[in-house]
Amino acid sequence: MSKTTRATQALDKLKIDFTLHHYDYDPNADSIGLQAAAALGVPASCVLKTLMAEVDGKPVCVVVPSDREVSMKKLAGAFGGKSAKMMKPADAERLTGYHVGGISPFGQKKQLPTAVEQSALAEPLVYLNGGQRGLQIRLDPNALCQAIGARATPLVAD
Repeated sequence: MSKTTRATQALDKLKIDFTLHHYDYDPNADSIGLQAAAALGVPASCVLKTLMAEVDGKPVCVVVPSDREVSMKKLAGAFGGKSAKMMKPADAERLTGYHVGGISPFGQKKQLPTAVEQSALAEPLVYLNGGQRGLQIRLDPNALCQAIGARATPLVAD
């Protein structure tokens, strides 16, 4: 498995400190984020999943803890929209240049407006997909927001 991806290159270019963590990716897992947390031996709340969605038909990137679900109402509101829906996997892959199960918020083909679940900032360190299946990047959640210009806002269902 490569240690260099577009995601790691993007973080290196920005001089953001991070560490890489490999795990055995299970393509049949019910939840990739929960499987990653279990494999890494860390709480699911600090393993963040990167989701691609559409707000009023425009693509956005959403980062939330792997043990939580996105509220479509909160997601739409975070981007000043009226409606939100999850993007089809093929569209997400085409837009980001990553495969589903390996989508990272870093180093996407085109940087999209991104929102991060506010509660993630309470974690000292978070894990995110590193741009390939079975690779996680660990970094400070504030550095995550800084690196991609993300806004922190409530996004998960109550």
